[in-house]
Amino acid sequence: MTRPSRLRPDELDPAARRVYDAIASGPRAGSGLVNDDGSLRGPFDAMLRHPAVGEPLQAVGAALRYSGALSDRARELVILRVAGVRESRFERATHEPIARRAGLTDDELAALATDTVVTWSDPVEDTADTAARTLLHHGPVDDDTYRAWVDVLGEERLVEVTALVGYYGLLADLLRVFAPAE
Repeated sequence: MTRPSRLRPDELDPAARRVYDAIASGPRAGSGLVNDDGSLRGPFDAMLRHPAVGEPLQAVGAALRYSGALSDRARELVILRVAGVRESRFERATHEPIARRAGLTDDELAALATDTVVTWSDPVEDTADTAARTLLHHGPVDDDTYRAWVDVLGEERLVEVTALVGYYGLLADLLRVFAPAE
């Protein structure tokens, strides 16, 4: 069985069209997620296939990208850490230019792509990356680790790091299932 072709706007029912509009004309507009035929790139096409899940999912993504408490650098390094571990070429290609604009260097991007440990000079970035790597590679978080992370990040940013790891991991899975060539 072949993977489904990308849905074009004229093929969508009203619920899927609401999800499409939120993605294509929301804060992500102009970020290259719409193909020439109007279909959505990356994991977003899969969200159209189950609008009751896709609508809140895209809203979580928009909140994490555009309303978070982390700096752009910290957010992007967490996203790219997930993309490196999960081998998500689409997320790397999408977020590396954003990360460069946020000040990440080519060496830092290469380290994230290969899941190499980096010691960041900024304690928030270092803790966010350590938390992301821990969540991606290890089991439960003990009380001492939690306290150390909260001491640097605070609860709000720790929630954000945790949600970024989960959300971008889910996007990587959607890509692996629905768009394995991306």
